[in-house]
Amino acid sequence: MSKYGLFGKFTVTEGQRNTMVKILLEAAESMRDLSSCEHYQVSTSIDEPDCVYVYEIWSDVEAHQASLRLPSTQTLIQKAKPIITGMERIKTLETIGGKGISPI
Repeated sequence: MSKYGLFGKFTVTEGQRNTMVKILLEAAESMRDLSSCEHYQVSTSIDEPDCVYVYEIWSDVEAHQASLRLPSTQTLIQKAKPIITGMERIKTLETIGGKGISPI
């Protein structure tokens, strides 16, 4: 059985990328003790000044869905909403394994 992986892109209001990065890093920190979240990576692109990418690996899709209902996640979503101008799920992935990923 594979794990649930997501690769997404947030487009934000001009000049708000660093604010979005801070919000997403706060989200990553809030997942630190959540064993079902194995990987939460926040990245930016040199040629897209108003975009932030997130790569996540979860034990399963249900764990990811449950994380969206956490009070801490809901608070961060409300914080981010005013600056988000677009969201794109680039890929949903079946993560098989690799460095840092617990065995299936």
